[in-house]
Amino acid sequence: MVEGGFVTGNLELWFRTLMVAGGKGKMEGGEGWKDLPMELLLRIVSLADDRAVIAAAGVCTGWRDAVCAGLTRLSLSCNRGTNYGDGYVALIHSLRCKNNMNNLVLSLAPKFTKLQVLALRQNKPQLEDIAAEHIATYCHDLRDLDLSKSLKLRDPSLHAIAHGCPHLTKLNISGCSAFSDSALAYLSSFCRNLKILNLCGCVRAASDKALEAVAYNCNQLQYLNLGWCEGVGDNGVISLALGCPDLRVVDLCGCVLITDESVIALAKGCPRLRSLGLYYCQNITDRAMYSLADGGHKCDEAAGLTNLNISQCTALTPSAVQAVCNSFPALHTCSGRHSLIISGCLSLTSVHCACAVHTHRGAGRASISHQAY
Repeated sequence: MVEGGFVTGNLELWFRTLMVAGGKGKMEGGEGWKDLPMELLLRIVSLADDRAVIAAAGVCTGWRDAVCAGLTRLSLSCNRGTNYGDGYVALIHSLRCKNNMNNLVLSLAPKFTKLQVLALRQNKPQLEDIAAEHIATYCHDLRDLDLSKSLKLRDPSLHAIAHGCPHLTKLNISGCSAFSDSALAYLSSFCRNLKILNLCGCVRAASDKALEAVAYNCNQLQYLNLGWCEGVGDNGVISLALGCPDLRVVDLCGCVLITDESVIALAKGCPRLRSLGLYYCQNITDRAMYSLADGGHKCDEAAGLTNLNISQCTALTPSAVQAVCNSFPALHTCSGRHSLIISGCLSLTSVHCACAVHTHRGAGRASISHQAY
């Protein structure tokens, strides 16, 4: 402990003081701080905030190497850092950057080669293909990569990631509107372990052709967001239902081309489906709802849909939607528990979940009882 120690002192100031001293501060036993065991150093740094970690890496070469070797999670996202919880035995580091993300990636990627989680979400597009290529060159252990809102990235980025990061299980490229469907198909042929894929707003990448490739290559897929991918049609969704039977969350909001055939395929092919988004899919009719309801009768109470968004699906009738609600007890219309979302469907206001019906009946009995007195 140095002059009061790091528990009560300012860690960043403490690290910077050591950096100026060249790591020559003394511990009680007389050894230099640069000789601190790596395990203890990583434990200390894990208690520090973002700037303190950077300062620690600058104390001396040994500390820099230790921090780089121990860092498995890094967020350079231009929003608040993510809390990964207490269960991770990993050094968690989050930085908030404004205009330097591209340069930061170019600088840090060669150092942090043990990264498994990398978040690069941006409010202002900064990342360029060379940054993605650096990530692919040095960060081969990545499992989780967030490149959302990277409007400057082009197909070479996906090609590089396909070759350099084949162990990805989670990829977020939402809002990356410049990627093509051929690049997405190419990536799927290398990143076959994907379980979570966010393509929201990828209007060029998310075509039926690309989804057919994803379905063929990524049969472990569990979460897929295709929100506002207006080129997605029945062929792509049907391919996914056949090729990815473990799908649990599918967001098709704004996919205006899909019809009942897509929903029927998901209902039949994906028995673990828990959440389905169909907002503004106005070609969806009662036929799709009855198909979902029929699938619900084959599930036990612990399985089946827990969330369904059919807002603005104006062709649906109350009887069909009520059949779905009756088949899946976890779908709620009652206050505070809305998981069956029907905004903009005025004809569906009579649809109620089981607990809402019980509440209504209970209120009615209470009223009768009161009148009796």
